Amino acid sequence: MRTLQKGKLLVASHNQGKIREMIDLLGPFGFEVVSAADMGLPEPEETGTTFEENAYIKAAAAAKATGLVALSDDSGLCVDALGGNPGVYTANWAELPDGKRDFAHGMRKVEKALQEKGASAPGDRSGRFVSVICLAWPDGEANYYRGEVEGEIVWPPRGTAGFGYDPVFRPEGYNTTFGEMTAEQKHGWKPGDTDALSHRARAFQRFAKDCLDAHEPSR
Repeated sequence: MRTLQKGKLLVASHNQGKIREMIDLLGPFGFEVVSAADMGLPEPEETGTTFEENAYIKAAAAAKATGLVALSDDSGLCVDALGGNPGVYTANWAELPDGKRDFAHGMRKVEKALQEKGASAPGDRSGRFVSVICLAWPDGEANYYRGEVEGEIVWPPRGTAGFGYDPVFRPEGYNTTFGEMTAEQKHGWKPGDTDALSHRARAFQRFAKDCLDAHEPSR
């Protein structure tokens, strides 16, 4: 298994929320983190039908374009009553006719679909956030790390923290949504911690164990 050498690491994303979370998670390891947005890279078309495929498309394109090792995340909300949708199309459900993304629109679309299914009781509104992190080298080699967190879809949205669909997702065992949690509560995993909460932090925890064990976290 290849391990990362300290230095510049490219986060293959233009999503500022994801970039912030990745910077927070990578911070203890002392990498110089840059993003695809920082470098002016185009956003590749995500044509995959799985989280793994889309994560690879983003990481591999960024690694090939820059010669840097690239880390990407593809994630989404999978709702049981909707047959796992929106899933890999989570961002698409937030798209407006002009092509811009409005996650308030996306949350309303999910709620409308649940109401049409008659899924109004808490037991009928189960789902999970899924994250797949892909680490890609310029030569095309890639590793994948998957994290999931079970929970319930709530309505109306609660909280203004986080991003995306966070205000309608209450993780199992908690009374607050991701949208009501601080960044530290949601994804504040650090080396030495036993458990991570968010899907992205859980995927990152697996990535860190696999690729970062050789690195001493910065103090």
